[in-house]
Amino acid sequence: MSTHSPGDISINDYNYHLPEDKIALFPLKDRDQSKLLIYNNGEISESIFSTITNYLPANSLLVFNNSKVINARIKFQKNTGSTIEIFCLEPAEAINEYSTVMTQKKNCEWKCFIGGASKWKEEYLEKEIKIDNGTVLLKAKIKGKLSDAYIIEFSWQPEHFSFAEIIESAGDIPLPPYIKRIVEETDLNRYQTIYGIIDGSVAAPTAGLHFSENIFNKLTENNIDKAYVTLHVGAGTFKPVKAATMKEHEMHAEWIDVDTATIRRIINNKFIIAVGTTSLRTIETLYWLGVKSILNPLAEKLQLGQWDIYEQRLIEKNISTEDALKGLLDWLKKNNLNRIFTQTQLLITPGYQFKIAKAIVTNFHQPQSTLLLLVAAAVGKQWIQCYDYALENNFRFLSYGDANLLFMAE
Repeated sequence: MSTHSPGDISINDYNYHLPEDKIALFPLKDRDQSKLLIYNNGEISESIFSTITNYLPANSLLVFNNSKVINARIKFQKNTGSTIEIFCLEPAEAINEYSTVMTQKKNCEWKCFIGGASKWKEEYLEKEIKIDNGTVLLKAKIKGKLSDAYIIEFSWQPEHFSFAEIIESAGDIPLPPYIKRIVEETDLNRYQTIYGIIDGSVAAPTAGLHFSENIFNKLTENNIDKAYVTLHVGAGTFKPVKAATMKEHEMHAEWIDVDTATIRRIINNKFIIAVGTTSLRTIETLYWLGVKSILNPLAEKLQLGQWDIYEQRLIEKNISTEDALKGLLDWLKKNNLNRIFTQTQLLITPGYQFKIAKAIVTNFHQPQSTLLLLVAAAVGKQWIQCYDYALENNFRFLSYGDANLLFMAE
């Protein structure tokens, strides 16, 4: 770990001009036909994503985020004709696992953004939706106001439906704010990865959007293994850094879920490739949770705050990756747990030394974003050359755009 102070990093140093016509508003017809920029050992080259297996070391392990995007935008039409949109962010209640939230019946509470909050004068908003050829009455009520959002109670009749069924029928897929168009039928499939199975994200883990069944078959043929972790992507992933320096920016917290079998596979594999910034933040979080478990084996819970990893006591120990992950497994065993389910606010900035990931598959990210800081941490100042190359060679940017395969700077 570098002794640099990430709080002093100026976000203005991580800016570039992104013309509007470089932002991909629609996905390509075929997932794996995106362009692929490869950065390895100072060299930039390009190919088509369907050939990615040619650039991955044999016996490596690709780590995917299997979170699935929920229909997080729910629109309520008032009698006056005006519309109020509720954007579901995350469960408001303390939870032990995400599936219990999605299977709740009768009612539940979520932290939400509200579009048109000033027009909400009634106690309840109501919306009729169709499920299984029947009609369900969905109600929304403001239960509290936070500094940056609201607590909304959803309730419905008949009450035997799960919240997963309610939001699937009542909501729209939450395309990113920079895709300024209405949701189309193709988005329902294409803003999901082919392997997403755990409901919870309000933004897609977009690096995974490029993977097809054809590529998965090639991975098997090339002796490249796959593992899955879960990080439920929050709307904070699109939150621009508005502070002059990072110490004034609050990193969004996100839920991660990783089982012990996956942790063991990471221990036993020497070349780990993260598919997406979410997978990368998840596996790097595992290392730091392991360090925490070694320093405080009696801890009742483990989670990672924004600045935790820059504390001197964590850095000075210089615990190996294998020892940290084994420490985490020991802590889980002592607590009779077969998975780590917790929140992470891990902020990866230039100067960070990666503990687990050796490479990352990722999209092109917005200027002045924490995701761009992560890319700069991976490849150093060469991020500028990579992005300049992409802009000059007609790569498509952001969620529906093209991909990078970036090998970490040694």
